[in-house]
Amino acid sequence: MKKSNLVEAVLFILGGVVLGGIGLLTDSVLDSLLIGFAAGALCSGIVMLCKYLYWNAPKNRERYQEKLMNERIELRDELKSKLRDQSARYSYTIGIVTVSVSIMIFSVLGQLEIIGNSRLIVLYLAGYLVFQIALGILIFKHLLKKYE
Repeated sequence: MKKSNLVEAVLFILGGVVLGGIGLLTDSVLDSLLIGFAAGALCSGIVMLCKYLYWNAPKNRERYQEKLMNERIELRDELKSKLRDQSARYSYTIGIVTVSVSIMIFSVLGQLEIIGNSRLIVLYLAGYLVFQIALGILIFKHLLKKYE
């Protein structure tokens, strides 16, 4: 494995320690979030460090090179690449439909006064919907220019 993986693992561990220290030493409403982020960073860093040490052991280096070669083959496989693209398209479409339906549901719930202040939720979801559609168009145009 690359040295950058080791550096990344150490940075995650240090970030976790710093966030944990801030969460434990301060008294604010964000303490629980800081402790949660600290635990996530620490655990991620420890796992990354263990993987680095495992794959850099002399007995595992050959297996690691074999694993990397198989991953490169998998990533360049045309069928899998096309399936990844198609699954991303389906996810994008389903996400847009879900947000649209959610806007309608929250609008109705707000009009029936079941949910108070539903207007903020509807405006947020509408903004997110516009963002998703605009981002999809921009990415498509960018990729189209790349291949023209």
